[in-house]
Amino acid sequence: MSPLPPPSPSRRLALYTLVVCVLAVAAAVVSFVQGSLLGVVWVLLAGLSSNMTWYYAKREKLRRAAGTDVSG
Repeated sequence: MSPLPPPSPSRRLALYTLVVCVLAVAAAVVSFVQGSLLGVVWVLLAGLSSNMTWYYAKREKLRRAAGTDVSG
């Protein structure tokens, strides 16, 4: 028996968006180092994915606290 609970969709989405955020920050750094202003787009994507990570993590936390599925 596994000690960890099975991953829920919200938890999985929070992890995916966190990975996207880290990759977008790395891409922004590389773009700015190369002198490209395309890094601005990567910074905006990092901000969006960061907000999505917080949303899905908080949603999962509330779902666990309530013991039910939070839809919306």
